[in-house]
Amino acid sequence: MAYGVKIAKGDAYKRAAKARRHLRIRKNVSGTAERPRLVVTRTNRGITAQVIDDLKGHTLASASHLDASVRGGEGSKSSQAQQVGALVAERAKAAGVEAVVFDRGGNRYAGRIAALADAAREAGLKF
Repeated sequence: MAYGVKIAKGDAYKRAAKARRHLRIRKNVSGTAERPRLVVTRTNRGITAQVIDDLKGHTLASASHLDASVRGGEGSKSSQAQQVGALVAERAKAAGVEAVVFDRGGNRYAGRIAALADAAREAGLKF
C-alpha cells in the first residue's frame, strides 16, 4: 500500500511514517457543514486544535496553547491539552457546531491527544 511518502532513515523515517498514517486517516475522514473536522496538531511544545469545514475550506473555530487563557496556566502539557480541548469546544458551540469528526493527525490516541478529545466531549462537543 503506497501512500506517496518515501521511506527514509532515522528521524526522517518517523516523519514519513506519521505522514503515511495521516494520509490513511484523511482518506476516510472529511468535514462537512453538519459535522466539521476537529483537527489536532501536536508539537513538542504544545497543541493546537481547529474545527474545519472541508467542503467550503473554512476554519470555524480554533484554539491553541498560545491563547491568553491557556498560556499562563500551570501544570503539564496534558493539562494544557485539556484546556485547549475545552476552549475549542466552547468556540465551536458558539459558532453553531454541535458534532464533529475527530482527526488525530497521524498521532496515537493517547496522552495529550486523548486529553484534548475528552475535554472537548465534556464541554459538550459530540464525536
